[in-house]
Amino acid sequence: MADFLLELLSEEIPARMQAKARNDLARLFAEHVEAAGLSVGPIDTHSTPRRLVLLARDVADATEASREELKGPRTSAPPQALEGFLRKTGLLREQLIERDGVYFALVEKPGQSSAVILADTVTRIINDFPWPKSMRWGDGQLRWVRPLQGIVAILGESILPGFMGDVVAGATTVGHRFHHPGPITVGGANDYVEKLRACHVIVDQNEREQIIRTEAQKAATDAGLTLLEDEGLVVENAGLTEWPVPLLGRFDPEFLDVPREVIVLTMRTNQKYFACTGADGLLAPAFVCVANIAANDGGAAIAEGNTRVLAARLSDARFFWEQDLKVPLEEQAKKLDGIVFHERLGTVAAKVDRIAKIARWLAEQGFVNADPQQAERAARLAKADLVTGMVGEFPELQGIIGGHLARAQGEPDDVANAIRDHYAAPGAPVSAAVALADKLDTIAAFFAIDQRPTGSKDPFGLRRAAISSIDIIVSNGLRLNLTGAVRGTLANLAGQLGGDGNVHRLDRTAPEVIAFFADRLKVQQRDAGVRHDLIDAVFSLGGEDDLVRLLARVNTLQQFVETPEGADLLTAYKRSANILKKEDWTGPQVLSSREEQGIPQTGEEDPLVLVEEPGMREAIAEMALGTAGADLPQERALIAALDDAEPKASSAIESEDFTAAMAALASLRKPIDDFFDHVTVNDPDSAKRERRLNLLMRFRDAVNGVADFSKIEG
Repeated sequence: MADFLLELLSEEIPARMQAKARNDLARLFAEHVEAAGLSVGPIDTHSTPRRLVLLARDVADATEASREELKGPRTSAPPQALEGFLRKTGLLREQLIERDGVYFALVEKPGQSSAVILADTVTRIINDFPWPKSMRWGDGQLRWVRPLQGIVAILGESILPGFMGDVVAGATTVGHRFHHPGPITVGGANDYVEKLRACHVIVDQNEREQIIRTEAQKAATDAGLTLLEDEGLVVENAGLTEWPVPLLGRFDPEFLDVPREVIVLTMRTNQKYFACTGADGLLAPAFVCVANIAANDGGAAIAEGNTRVLAARLSDARFFWEQDLKVPLEEQAKKLDGIVFHERLGTVAAKVDRIAKIARWLAEQGFVNADPQQAERAARLAKADLVTGMVGEFPELQGIIGGHLARAQGEPDDVANAIRDHYAAPGAPVSAAVALADKLDTIAAFFAIDQRPTGSKDPFGLRRAAISSIDIIVSNGLRLNLTGAVRGTLANLAGQLGGDGNVHRLDRTAPEVIAFFADRLKVQQRDAGVRHDLIDAVFSLGGEDDLVRLLARVNTLQQFVETPEGADLLTAYKRSANILKKEDWTGPQVLSSREEQGIPQTGEEDPLVLVEEPGMREAIAEMALGTAGADLPQERALIAALDDAEPKASSAIESEDFTAAMAALASLRKPIDDFFDHVTVNDPDSAKRERRLNLLMRFRDAVNGVADFSKIEG
């Protein structure tokens, strides 16, 4: 056995592509050697800005020889079938074996050396590598992410033969671009990492990341600052450097009058710098950059140069900020008339008008405990920063810039915060009203024009908007009638579009929007461990669209059905439901009141209605409930249990005490079990059979009063 080293040296590989490239390299190598039957031990892959590396341990010397018997055509088959089989096996007719009227071929494959297999594997990997973007260079046809400059392929101590384009495989690579730019000859997998380290190249990306984490933190701490941790920046800087050296730099404190998010984003996105804060938690005029060189002056010149570059960036940002401050957000909002939100839904200004009305309505109805005027004011200004220079330069800061401008221009904090937070899932009342109004309008509007998500396609982000809406409602405990809110939002849109036809057409969309929310709720709650069938069980009751109450009910139901009492009750429910379904039993055949009879009564259609004998009305009611004539103690016990549990469950649900409702249901467990153990439902006596079926139906309906148990799995 021997170890195998593969290094693919190229010009700079983008940092964002390196993690996937390492995985693809390991996958392709494993697939090819497995297909060839070559035994290989552990595989490690590494990347630097200039190289992709694979180290495979314990590679077998060769594959094992094999002997395989292949079944061919029958001896009576047409000659063409035999010719095809001979071509496939590479044998002559005389070398085949006849057995039971069928040709067989013994194919022997000698073992193949690992060197030959690995040389072929390297060629296949380079040709098949799935870079997101690749390029050709010079006159060749070879494609790689950047021009390929060298291939090191060594098995044990032997260089594998081969070349790709004009790049010949060998044992020579290069060290750090500045510290050791000359050629290095490596002996193989065993000395590769340490030889590169001696030439200022740390091959392992995890080691470089750890250096950046530790040294960047130390650079900030030594200066009395706190580093703003950013794992994305750590990985990106590790992908940009082969010898990372974190350095502390400073910038002019006058730039701190620019919003903090702008400074941090400028440093992060444009310069890959870490931001720092002072002892007061505020942003400090300092940064940590990561150099790719151990400079003789300790990095002073590098930090100074980076300071100058950053100053230019921050000067641009401050210019946009100062220009935006001069224009009130109300004036900026007027420009939204010129921005199309969607060709069938009008401009952004039209959307803002709809959001403002919904936000005010949410506050006025008490669904959100916010000042209606502030909610409407914030909604009307929320999108105004889209036309500012700062958001034009930094689109990631939509809302944030609006919030800063609103505060600087004298808007109340609640309004400014609502503008800042309306793209997220905020907690403050005014913010929640604006954010929820925005998302409800987006979902309803696109459903209204038949632009629903389909399959994996959701170009307008409606699934994300629904999840965010649910987050806002649930996390803020908003007792919102969702159906009413959706219908109101659709009516608001219809009012803007004009015409009675639109009102009726859009209102018919409401059930689809509610069903969409129900699906998203199940997806959202799945991560929280809530069963989707239980959500269906509560949703199926109809009329339950208060998500806060619904989830409280679902959570209590989940706790209940996972107890022995709940599991047994579910079993009894399903047994009852199956009997009723099999018997096609639809309910009592006695109508005990004028209302239940459902038709105008003269007193002649149902003589029982006019009977005034004492106890007759009670007897009629008993017939309707299936309680009259119960002759077995188990029947009477179940009736008594239902008489006790039904009002308790109903009362508990009314007061939203779902634990008490489940406890009431749990009291039915023993009576229903005893009923099934001792009572024959399909008694030959038709009156008994009818009475017992009615009793089972009463039990089923009592359970369904809490949740539709037919939707519960198990």
